[in-house]
Amino acid sequence: MSVDLKKTASNGNENLSVSQEQQAQINEVRRLIGPLSGKASVYCSDASVARYLRARNWNVKKAAKMLKQSLKWRAEYRPEEIRWEEVAPEAETGKIYRSNHTDKHGRPVLVMRPSRQNTKSTKGQIKYLVYCMENAVLNLPTQQEQMVWLIDFQGFNLSHISIKATRETAHVLQDHYPERLGLAILYNPPKFFEPFFTMVKPLLEPKTFNKVKFAYSDDQNTKKIMEDLFDMDFLESAFGGNDDTGFDISKYAERMKEDDKKSSSYWTGENSPPPVSNIVPSLDSISLDADSESDNEKVNCSPDPEIEKEIINPNQHIVANHGANNASADMH
Repeated sequence: MSVDLKKTASNGNENLSVSQEQQAQINEVRRLIGPLSGKASVYCSDASVARYLRARNWNVKKAAKMLKQSLKWRAEYRPEEIRWEEVAPEAETGKIYRSNHTDKHGRPVLVMRPSRQNTKSTKGQIKYLVYCMENAVLNLPTQQEQMVWLIDFQGFNLSHISIKATRETAHVLQDHYPERLGLAILYNPPKFFEPFFTMVKPLLEPKTFNKVKFAYSDDQNTKKIMEDLFDMDFLESAFGGNDDTGFDISKYAERMKEDDKKSSSYWTGENSPPPVSNIVPSLDSISLDADSESDNEKVNCSPDPEIEKEIINPNQHIVANHGANNASADMH
């Protein structure tokens, strides 16, 4: 599989402020979703609605359908209520954690080490992934919407491959965190991984697939691009950087407990950041395939009474993490 990170590093500050036409589409999605209150209204900021529209190529009906499904999922799963104590056993080996530092565009970095998988429950693994996604979104700077995944394949072997976990990961990421992934760097994947990745490609939407890049430590182009993306003094040595600190579960636990408090403050309406006006996505400049659904598909986007009932209740637990009401920076 070829290494092609050039487009990733060449991103500039692409202005994603919405046009009048796009604002009208955002308003139309709101109309189709119906009245919102409580956490649902915090979640459905203009920036959040715009992400769902971008994920569906600005097709209003498809975006509204997708957003309804996310609201229903969040009402049932309550991802914003997951706390460190619930997922700490999953985190012990450092298989997923948020780095202390961002990339040069301010994007939070989730480090993943699949060889350190320490549990067998897909349910528990996905719950921890969701917690990490929520935490990364919570820590987004004001003018940023996306994150980076750095996946270290050291020690990875066939026993670490799980189609079920891969399918669930793709589902959660694409359906409930649209346009949150800016870039996923697969660092030093073994040769046998490439056929597996080809096999799971149908699980990935074209936009997601285009954000996945293979990188190799012995490749000079990889080294150059990593230097363009990251401050090498803060990048872990496993990815070619100069930081040999390593993962410390005790220190990380303290960080996460503090972030849990921030999350609670956010959902009570405190510390609400200003709106996101532009972003620095890494791969949005690449031409992407159209949504797989037909533009002529009939989608029932009238407000769903069942979902609306869940949304309107101000005591209902729904959504995500970062922004507030329509002026929120945009959590999800």
